[in-house]
Amino acid sequence: MNQRAEAVDGIEVGHRLIAAGQYELAIKSFNRAALEHGLTGEILSALGSANLGLGRLGQAETLLRRAVEKDAAEPEVWNNLGVVLMESGQTAEAEQIFRKAYALDNGESDAIRDNLRLALAKTEKSVITEVNEDNYKLVRRGSGDYLIRPTP
Repeated sequence: MNQRAEAVDGIEVGHRLIAAGQYELAIKSFNRAALEHGLTGEILSALGSANLGLGRLGQAETLLRRAVEKDAAEPEVWNNLGVVLMESGQTAEAEQIFRKAYALDNGESDAIRDNLRLALAKTEKSVITEVNEDNYKLVRRGSGDYLIRPTP
């Protein structure tokens, strides 16, 4: 074992753990990364996403709101806040947040566009009936995205 080899960054490890559904371990990894890097917008966003995966909507919303304060130009962070708001039933605000994410992204992310479409459909149909397509997508900064599906 090469003891002088550089350790894998805690942020990258945390993202891998989220992708694997290991949210508690991801939170621990992001917390370690925060000790090294500080509570950056990326780390706050990642912690919010991990808390969302655990169903901790209040904590996720708080962390993601703090993340957009630090990183207001990042469409992924706005998108993930929109996902939390949709999951917690705050559809009107979520729609506005997805619009902001879509505008910041210049319409380039399929996941953000899909989330906006779902939010618009849910807003339009909420008066008539509930939309059963609650498959919103979390977007990771960098490459890849996460899909949040309702539990059966």
